[in-house]
Amino acid sequence: MENAIRDWRGRPYRPGPVPADRTRMFRLALAAMAAISPLQYGFAALLTGQDGGLTLLTVWIACQAAGALPALHLVRRRRLGVRACLAAGAALSGLGLATAALAVPAVAPVAGAAVAGVSPPAGGDPAALLSAGGLLALIGYAVLGGLGAGLVYGVCGEVVSSWYPERPAARVGLITGAFGYGAVPLLLWAGIAPGTTPVAFLACAALATAVIATAARRLRLPPPLWWPGDVDPRTHALDAARLRTSPEAVKQFGLAQALRTRTLPALALMLVCAGAVSVFDVIVVAGTGAWGAVALLVALNGAGRSAAMRAAEQFGRRRVLAAVFGSLALGQILLAVAVQNAHEGAGAGPLLWLGALAAGLGGGAFYPLLASLVRELFGTERATEIHAVVYSAKALAGVLAAGLALTALTAPGGALLAAAALAALPALATPRLRIPGLPATIPL
Repeated sequence: MENAIRDWRGRPYRPGPVPADRTRMFRLALAAMAAISPLQYGFAALLTGQDGGLTLLTVWIACQAAGALPALHLVRRRRLGVRACLAAGAALSGLGLATAALAVPAVAPVAGAAVAGVSPPAGGDPAALLSAGGLLALIGYAVLGGLGAGLVYGVCGEVVSSWYPERPAARVGLITGAFGYGAVPLLLWAGIAPGTTPVAFLACAALATAVIATAARRLRLPPPLWWPGDVDPRTHALDAARLRTSPEAVKQFGLAQALRTRTLPALALMLVCAGAVSVFDVIVVAGTGAWGAVALLVALNGAGRSAAMRAAEQFGRRRVLAAVFGSLALGQILLAVAVQNAHEGAGAGPLLWLGALAAGLGGGAFYPLLASLVRELFGTERATEIHAVVYSAKALAGVLAAGLALTALTAPGGALLAAAALAALPALATPRLRIPGLPATIPL
């Protein structure tokens, strides 16, 4: 810690020059995150209406959520290089997308039309995953593709937050937004030429491999404790306006200490509820066949993340997070009415688009808000690892999303109302989150 300066809380910093390619590294990380988006949102919209599709998506989400934690642990301790990690992510993500393309004709559609109010076609094979094509999709897309996306997601977030320590939440929110809207070109392509979906996935596979491999060559971590030399860390730590909306944690929590608090499980439960609804919405709206609404939903899922982070800097993270969950719940009610109207022959109409608008604004913004809230509640030193534990709860969200989608086959309105309740729970709980380390007698 020689030559390090300390702020009023005793945290050390080593100010240094800002590298000329810091902006380029940010842009490459953003492009890499956009490149892996079709693995989740593209697959959810296009292929979960096929035998085994929900199972594949569930396994992919579990592997993606689980793959980020060990990678972050090794990268932060400099035991695994950023280049090696992203090179593996490029190969595995490209393989996952290529396998998804090859798996398209291996299964028969069964689910998408049911959500739109049409009986599913006969002839689906319940043992699709046991076929050669099904096993290829399970291993290539769900397992290896999920692990590759987890590597890219975790490492890109770590690199960007390390190079922008003065505004880590806002910058990470921008790149995770790309993970949301990066699938929009694929969805528009599939909507215009649905018969070329395999070709679209193959094109995404080639693009993802090239983009992530390029990022692997350029991205790197800063020196330990690095801080940009053009920003005084002691003045930044005392910024009254920032502290009003983003108060500092009581202390710097370690991972083991954070796990012993009640706040960390509460954050994980919020992510499970909202994450399940977010994925479920893509499946439901895609089932209506309105590809414009699907593209709107996914685009807002990404763009809403950066907008929410900017709002959080003005109004506070917990207020904005509660509003985001409320928007997600409102979207489920609007979609439920739209789907019910479609069943009665009246057509989904504007309510479908309004539901996609509200659900899109709330369906992705909670991810960066929860990540920044981890920094606010547990401190910055181990925030990445603590958030990785919270993010790993996304594996349970995938299982819950699949359950909602299966329920929607027979009762789409009931499934959407259940999703509204799931989104409303964290909206009500967010204002009551308690800062760990404060006595229980201190008001919230």
